[in-house]
Parts: sequence; structure tokens; C-alpha cells
Amino acid sequence: MYIKVKVNAGAKKESFEKVSDDHFKVSVKEKARMNMANRRVTALLADHFNISEKQVRLINGHHSSSKIFDIKE
Repeated sequence: MYIKVKVNAGAKKESFEKVSDDHFKVSVKEKARMNMANRRVTALLADHFNISEKQVRLINGHHSSSKIFDIKE
């Protein structure tokens, strides 16, 4: 299943909001450097879907705030 995520990296407060079944808005404290924000978003998605982080893969948007993740359930 593909999930669209709008990410705000470097936020003061972390938040995770479900907009629709396949669209989320996520704010993380980690900066958008050295893949830190992407790793944190991956961890948050894995926690939300109760799966391992290895089952969440970033497909598109490595350097963008709009990302697409593949969720293997």
C-alpha cells in the first residue's frame, strides 16, 4: 500500500496527523540532514501501522517534503 506523507522537518513539536486513509501530515524534530528526518518518519509510520521499520520503504521524495512510502503489511 502506498502512503503519501507531507513532512515538516526541524519542527519544535513532533506531531502525526492522519488526513485520509492514505495521506498523513507529520512534523518531526530531526533536521532534514543525513537522512535523520526520513528515518524518524519511517519509525513513526511503523509504529502507527504496528509493523517493523523494515516493512516501511521510502519510494519517492528523498529530498522533498512530499514523500511516498510503501507499507508492506
